Amino acid sequence: METWWQEIGGMIRAEFSDLPTATEFVRISLRLTIAAALGALLGLEREQSGKAAGVRTHMLVAVGAALLVLIPQQMQMSDEAVSRVIQGIVTGVGFLGAGTILKSASDDTVKGLTTAAGLWLTAAIGIAAGLGREATAVLSAILALIILHLVPKIWPKSGR
Repeated sequence: METWWQEIGGMIRAEFSDLPTATEFVRISLRLTIAAALGALLGLEREQSGKAAGVRTHMLVAVGAALLVLIPQQMQMSDEAVSRVIQGIVTGVGFLGAGTILKSASDDTVKGLTTAAGLWLTAAIGIAAGLGREATAVLSAILALIILHLVPKIWPKSGR
């Protein structure tokens, strides 16, 4: 007969059974870390540009998106179910991005569209990392950095 300590220990092991092997632990850790790192790069560029959504916001969006697609994979959900999760992420981040957009009543200008689009792209990069498409996520982040950093130097009035 088990003692109550053994019973509690067994229950705790069962609660953490979603990462049953070291390989699975490393796989999940790698995907989440890549999402966080790429989100940080995009957030750093936005922060250095003086925008409201910076490093932490972009990291949280990327890791959140990655986690939201990782969980259905761990649960061995169908591709259709994962597709619905992705649709929900895209919609939810759209609402988050809407909060970064401001319209000035005095001069009728709109600000924050690039930051909102960047958050949306950051979620997509997080989704790619979470799905195990790390190379696609890295390539997309590099392209985003080029767009955010170099394009304004080539076309100074673009995106305003």
